[in-house]
Amino acid sequence: MNSGLRLDLVAADGPLAGTKITDVSSVGGGCIHQAWQLRLSDGRQLFAKTGTADAFDLFEVEAEALTALGQYADSDVLVVPQPLSLVQLPHGAVLLLPWLPLGGGDQQFLGRGLALLHQASREQNPQRFGWHRDGYIGAGAQPGGWRMRWGDAFADLRLRPQLKLCNRLGMSPAEEEAFLNGVADRLNQREVIPTLVHGDLWGGNASSLMDGRGSVYDPASWWADAEVDLAMTHLFGGFQQHFYRSYDAVLPPIPGAQERLEIYNLYHLLNHANLFGGGYIDQSRACLQGLARQMMS
Repeated sequence: MNSGLRLDLVAADGPLAGTKITDVSSVGGGCIHQAWQLRLSDGRQLFAKTGTADAFDLFEVEAEALTALGQYADSDVLVVPQPLSLVQLPHGAVLLLPWLPLGGGDQQFLGRGLALLHQASREQNPQRFGWHRDGYIGAGAQPGGWRMRWGDAFADLRLRPQLKLCNRLGMSPAEEEAFLNGVADRLNQREVIPTLVHGDLWGGNASSLMDGRGSVYDPASWWADAEVDLAMTHLFGGFQQHFYRSYDAVLPPIPGAQERLEIYNLYHLLNHANLFGGGYIDQSRACLQGLARQMMS
């Protein structure tokens, strides 16, 4: 962390005024920000995300999602770190969060906690699908907006923007439109209750704490089908059978979930293709073509 930002944090008008930073350790970060462990003179440990002024909007979206998820999380089994401060300082943007003592574990509470969060949010859902503002999925744009039907929301708000960005998949505009209509029709056939989802639930954004409780962070939340979170846990691995068994004990699987998994994960493959290129383009193309054949059968 640069010295200017460190001084900004403890300045008289800074978020850590009245204390001193005794140690700063880098804990890695993404391509658009840096992450730090801060040790303070009053004994606290904090997690800090820092970036240029351009990162403030991304941090703001993340803070809003963490706050929303926290409203429905049962803290006895699942910890969603709540924002302590979000500030634009002279030397950069900063999001301060509690430090989480990650410690592995069998993911039992992680699965149960996610299911309870999904369950609780359904009871106060907005009766529509989407999100109130444009956001991000990693460094990629995630458009806001609302749809009354689940299939329309997923096709219009998630797949369509990604397909528009990625023009190397070998489908004509007419073929893409037919595919999107097919996805919407298939998903609209189900009665889905809007659920507040994490939205970017790969293994790097979830863990167990030292005390055994689960924790989720770095969300890309929206009101969606709860299955989108479970689908992504299968995309890159990192989730144990304890996780799935504990989740299913609260919210049993709905028939056809396995078939929908590939549809939901196409969104993340497309986002990775647009962000990173490489093999993700081939994966997206293969997934898209396979699903298109299914839509025609």
